[in-house]
Amino acid sequence: MVVVGLFDSGVGGLTVARQVFQQLPAAHIIYYGDTARVPYGGKPVEELVYLADVITGFLIEQGAEVVIDACNSTSAVALEYLQTKYDVHVIGVIEPGVQAALNATKNGKIGLIATEATVKSGVHRRKLMEFAPKTTLFAQACPLFVPLIEAGEIDSPRVKAIAEEYLQPLQEAGIDTLILGCTHYPFLAPVLAEILGGEVQLVDPAVETVHRLLDVVPTPSGDGSNAEGKHLYYVSGDPGQFAKVGSMLLPGYTIDKVEKLVVG
Repeated sequence: MVVVGLFDSGVGGLTVARQVFQQLPAAHIIYYGDTARVPYGGKPVEELVYLADVITGFLIEQGAEVVIDACNSTSAVALEYLQTKYDVHVIGVIEPGVQAALNATKNGKIGLIATEATVKSGVHRRKLMEFAPKTTLFAQACPLFVPLIEAGEIDSPRVKAIAEEYLQPLQEAGIDTLILGCTHYPFLAPVLAEILGGEVQLVDPAVETVHRLLDVVPTPSGDGSNAEGKHLYYVSGDPGQFAKVGSMLLPGYTIDKVEKLVVG
């Protein structure tokens, strides 16, 4: 079965891994979480491109046949470079999220919450203008979210207060759709949905991203490919912390076989 390489600055890419587990359960996953250097959102473009490059190369060396850049910050600035440099399919999370938002919106007012690097890149706005010039994007950087999620804090009063502050301008703008423009953010979906109410559709780009994966991997056959895939996790920081927080964030899935390895 196909071997999928998947990377993120930390645990956020597990929201994409979860979709792989559900949509392509026989796939083998090699995951790299750069937890020693998280968050990526405030890093300069040059560093983001370098990190995405060396991590992608590492995953391919480990046998990945397709790579998912599950970090919006690096997808925003490094994806085209990675797709040009490497022979394997490299899939990002930006365009799938934009397409899903366009399918969901009714009034053309789309919100985006993301890291500072992703918002500054302007890539979501460019994609929206390319596909649907009459839509309007309202973007909000949320730098405090990733550190909280990396610590396993996803539903505390502090998280809710911060989320309310971030979301207020988007609510005032009248958005009806919100792109969760960082793969960490779906872990906050219950809190975000409570604040926004049922009239705003949350878009998790991970769902559509894995649909793209299904377009480029071999179709499973009936020769035993229904067996559950094997998963290996590498992190640059504390393996125990990643396993603990990852298992908490993905109830029903066991995060084990975590090894420490600093790439780059």
